[in-house]
Amino acid sequence: MKTLLPAFILLALGLMASLQAAELVVQKAQDVAPFIGKAPRFTGNVRVDSYYGSKGAHPVSSGLVHFDAGARTAWHTHPYGQVLTISQGCGWVQVDGGKVQQVQRGDVVEIPANTRHWHGASATTAMSHFAFAEAKDGQATQWLEALDDASYHGPTCP
Repeated sequence: MKTLLPAFILLALGLMASLQAAELVVQKAQDVAPFIGKAPRFTGNVRVDSYYGSKGAHPVSSGLVHFDAGARTAWHTHPYGQVLTISQGCGWVQVDGGKVQQVQRGDVVEIPANTRHWHGASATTAMSHFAFAEAKDGQATQWLEALDDASYHGPTCP
């Protein structure tokens, strides 16, 4: 698997470029309301506790997403890709046509630009991750159809 460091460097450089001429901005946690992920974008119990959306030259959105066991995203894409950092639990991620891969605390997943994929908890274990994606023309995610129950499976989590 290729190194993920370049993705973080590019993300950081993009953020730095957009902030060079700007003032310091602190987005207070109490000013951002958590929300519940609902159909058709999510299946199962999903909570987004934190959200950040920059408005600079390289607008990046991020969220701390909690998936209960059995919960997952619908199929979706990101114009510039997505980076997931698994913060707790065990879950699954899959790109269209690829095999379902297990992810757990400490893993970092780099999803290429415009790649159809889904991610979420395993069928038996909750999972949380930080998600980062850069927006193009104001949109960071293109949501597609829900992942059907028959396609939702993967390796057993510890």
